[in-house]
Amino acid sequence: MSAIEPFTHHPAPGSCMTFSPAADLANRRVLVVEDEALVSMLLEDMLDDLGCQVIGQLTRVDEALAFVAEHGQEIDVAILDVNLGGERSLKVAAMLRAAGTPFVLSTGYDDFSGEDEWRGGAILHKPFLASQLEAVLREALGLEAAP
Repeated sequence: MSAIEPFTHHPAPGSCMTFSPAADLANRRVLVVEDEALVSMLLEDMLDDLGCQVIGQLTRVDEALAFVAEHGQEIDVAILDVNLGGERSLKVAAMLRAAGTPFVLSTGYDDFSGEDEWRGGAILHKPFLASQLEAVLREALGLEAAP
């Protein structure tokens, strides 16, 4: 009887399976505020692929406000779902803005343009690709677009 060898996959260079995290996003500490578990897990995986570190995954506005109040100085950037179980996360965005912490507003609404004070900010429209997440993080952080 022969031993079973573990399956290993080595993607071809340049294929969609190869990924090299961007050095300027590596180790960025990201707060994720998202009430949909699958979206939150997807974000965590994509952020990990980008080299980022998720420092908090929260589902409610009150949790996020408390986290930012206690750990705000540890957050490099936050991703905030606009609608958390019927409550808008804009109070969290305002708190982050006041502290000078960049953030991304995430929404599944096609026509979301936000209130006037949020226009022109970094917005991630659901559903999204990893490349779109990377682009909006770069926008929020004031980094150059990826080549």
